[in-house]
Amino acid sequence: MSATELTPPEAARWAARAGLPLAGDRHSQVAVIADHIHSVVSVLQELDFGDTPPAAAYGMGEENHDAAV
Repeated sequence: MSATELTPPEAARWAARAGLPLAGDRHSQVAVIADHIHSVVSVLQELDFGDTPPAAAYGMGEENHDAAV
C-alpha cells in the first residue's frame, strides 16, 4: 500500500465528518473505490491545458465556425 492510499479507518472518519456514517463492513469497500476515483482524477493534473481559456469564456449556443466538420 502506498502512502497516498486511503485506509478503511480513514474512509470511515472522512465519511462521518461529511455526515455519512458507514456501516463497519463498508469501510474497506469505500476506501478501495475512493482510491480508484483518486487515481483516475489525478491524471487530470498531468494534462497541459496551455492557452485553453476557462469555461466562462465560452457562450451558450455559440457555434465554432473554425471547427472541422
